[in-house]
Amino acid sequence: MIRLEGRGDYIEDSICGHCKDSTPTIRCTDCFLPELHCPSCTGWNGHYFEQISLKTLGLRIQLGHPFNDDFIIIDTTGIHEVALDFCACGTMQTHVKQLLRARLFPATITEPKTAATFNVLEQYHKLSFESKASAFEFYHGLACLSDNDHYATFLCVVHKWRILKLLKHFARGHCPDGVETTEPGQCAVLCPACPQPGKNLPEDWKDSPPDKCDNVDPRISKGWSYFIEEKAYKTYLDDHKGRNQECSTCASHNAMNMANTKKAGGLAAIGVGTVDCARHNMKLQNAVGDLQKGKNYVSFISSGYCLTTLFRYINMDYLFFSAMSHHDVVVLNISYDIACQWSKHLWSRMLTLPSDFHLDYDSKAITFLVPKFHLPAHIEQCQIDFSFNLSRYVGRTDGEAPEHGWANINPIASSMKEMGPGSRRDTLDDHFGDWNWKHCTQLGRLIARKLAHTIEQKAEHQRELIELESCLQVEDTSQWRNEVEAWEQDRSQTNPFQVRVTPETQATVQLELACIEATELESGTNISLHTDVSPSVLISSGIDLEEQQYIAALGVHATDNQLAKIQQHINSLRRKIESWQDIQLLYLPFVSLLHASEEPCSPSNSTPVEALQLWLPSAIGPDTRCAAQLRIFEWKLCYAQANDALKDIRNLLCLRSHLYKFKDSNIVGQAANTRARSTINKADAKVNMAAERYEAARAALASLALILNEDRTWKEIFKPLNRSKDLKALKDMWEKETEGTQHLSLALFIEDALIFTLFSALHIKWCKARARAMRWDEEVNLLKEEQRRVVAFLDWQADWWWSQRERHDLEYLDDTLREGLATYAERQASLRQQLSTHFQILWTPPTLPTPSAGTTT
Repeated sequence: MIRLEGRGDYIEDSICGHCKDSTPTIRCTDCFLPELHCPSCTGWNGHYFEQISLKTLGLRIQLGHPFNDDFIIIDTTGIHEVALDFCACGTMQTHVKQLLRARLFPATITEPKTAATFNVLEQYHKLSFESKASAFEFYHGLACLSDNDHYATFLCVVHKWRILKLLKHFARGHCPDGVETTEPGQCAVLCPACPQPGKNLPEDWKDSPPDKCDNVDPRISKGWSYFIEEKAYKTYLDDHKGRNQECSTCASHNAMNMANTKKAGGLAAIGVGTVDCARHNMKLQNAVGDLQKGKNYVSFISSGYCLTTLFRYINMDYLFFSAMSHHDVVVLNISYDIACQWSKHLWSRMLTLPSDFHLDYDSKAITFLVPKFHLPAHIEQCQIDFSFNLSRYVGRTDGEAPEHGWANINPIASSMKEMGPGSRRDTLDDHFGDWNWKHCTQLGRLIARKLAHTIEQKAEHQRELIELESCLQVEDTSQWRNEVEAWEQDRSQTNPFQVRVTPETQATVQLELACIEATELESGTNISLHTDVSPSVLISSGIDLEEQQYIAALGVHATDNQLAKIQQHINSLRRKIESWQDIQLLYLPFVSLLHASEEPCSPSNSTPVEALQLWLPSAIGPDTRCAAQLRIFEWKLCYAQANDALKDIRNLLCLRSHLYKFKDSNIVGQAANTRARSTINKADAKVNMAAERYEAARAALASLALILNEDRTWKEIFKPLNRSKDLKALKDMWEKETEGTQHLSLALFIEDALIFTLFSALHIKWCKARARAMRWDEEVNLLKEEQRRVVAFLDWQADWWWSQRERHDLEYLDDTLREGLATYAERQASLRQQLSTHFQILWTPPTLPTPSAGTTT
């Protein structure tokens, strides 16, 4: 490399090898060989090579006769100052046409002084799609090769280039009426696998059975592809800007409840909302718009069997109905991360939109769903009512596919920081179009891979369902099947996936006892001996104090801060216990004798707070007089305490298992491993504390069962705990298997049977196993239908391009333009035909060779 800085092998040359006259002092930087010549772009000054402009070397670009002596050309090799001569004959074309026919794109249409080559524009166009490089970075990379600066001109040229390429790709040049007749959404790349009436659906598809800063920087595109028409959109937002969205009644989604409190002053847009095909992750027509306030909400809509994405209430309503105005479908499976809230009053909000956006929802089968990843954040009822796994006709769709698109589009944010609003939207349109086209070309392999995996999983899950049904009573499965089918037809029916036998918790028991006490107070039969502490509150607070006595042990090198916090907890707990014991004497006076018998001989040997005996009814034995009501209250509360402790143990064991796996997979280095080990130790301590609570609750139940003559049913539910064997996770919730892919196992039955009765656990497991088998079966059918749609769509699109050849066949067109129109249309048609043929080959199963005669297998 250093050697090439000089003249290399040509250092002795004294005469130019071409003209045989002058001394060779010039090297062309575009040539492969470092041979020296007389004319080129870099010259030898006697000491080193220095850059010389093409104009200085005498280059003149001849478009006709000498006319102009000052012109700038932006090319892939740099920014060059050249002499350019326009044609000035009587038959001359305009300067703009002369430049375009020379593959030079002018910066202006009047007296152009600067142009970019088609090569550099095509290079940046493709580079921006693949690497998201900004125009600033690309241009200044070129500027490093020369000493010129025309960045603003380059931005203008690139903007126009994107729009002209968009119009060219969608045959707007073949339209006799020109660009002005382009309809909204006409320049969007359509998803071939989604239902497109008139393109890839049969004529009788509706009769098929249901089971199967704009003023300064205006846009050039006027809603031709993905972004909606801006004027109508902003008018709608201005008319409804005072309308606040309804706060969530599900889980506390801060993203929604606080959407109207986000500071967005001075920002024209804080992001974009989009509507996507969630099965194939493609942007829909007129389904992208700017967001002005609040957080971006993502959702996905199913059109027929094709799902889509959107954001926040007012903006979301407009984008959704704008996208649906291009789709005439009868089945909509709408998925959104807060669909449980957004679906409320949706149809009344629709009436505020333009009439051409209105949806005839009464004639359509519409289902609202929540994406699978977002679903666990919802309350239990939403997890059942809005689940993809439990809903028909969605296959194995998870509703999260559009999330993948943000990883592709987010990197261009830096290149749009200083763009005007019009340039920004047109740039995003261009990138969305490239994204859609890439997905079109990848559908063949994607569907083939999915179908092979789905067929295998379908067979596996159907086999497991058959095996499960062989172990159940036919009468039970028939009843369950009727319940499931009734719920699938009418969601107002009893949900078969919902837990019917719910384990009692301490909170539910405390509420039940409080309600009983309220009834007694109203009837005047309450026998409370304290104005603030009733018998049930006494027992409940006593159990709580027992739990607080489980103080975690400190390490050998505990800090003063840790010691201070523990001592403060001990002091506070001792005061609470003493106050509680004073009230206890009102209901159990004889406990004073028990306290006196355990008092230490000297104050210096006081009993540690964690060893203080509270003498609840279960601890005083059957021979001591105690109100039966107090024992009943403690039985109910300890029963619920054991349930809570078991639930905590299961969750903590799963958490511990996940921490171990995370540590093994991701943690490197001594410091990180030490912190991870400390976190795992904390989880172990919590597991042991939950185990102590369970053992204490079970011991209390064992004592009270003898006194209250309870049957042995409780022993079948709450078995003795063997810490060395039982404190292990039955199933790790962080494993790769999800609700829709998990396989039946004995551990799953045991885990549910610990919470519910065995019959209830079998009922729910059968319903879920049936749902999994049906979803995999539906996915196979969906993928096969998508194969047919893709082929039909590509064939339709090829025919459409063939029809464009003669569409602009007007008399005033010259032969060269007519040939260019026909050639481009034929090339696009041929490309679609090749894709269709290639996909069909990918989807054709291999034929096994026929064994020859006499061979055995």
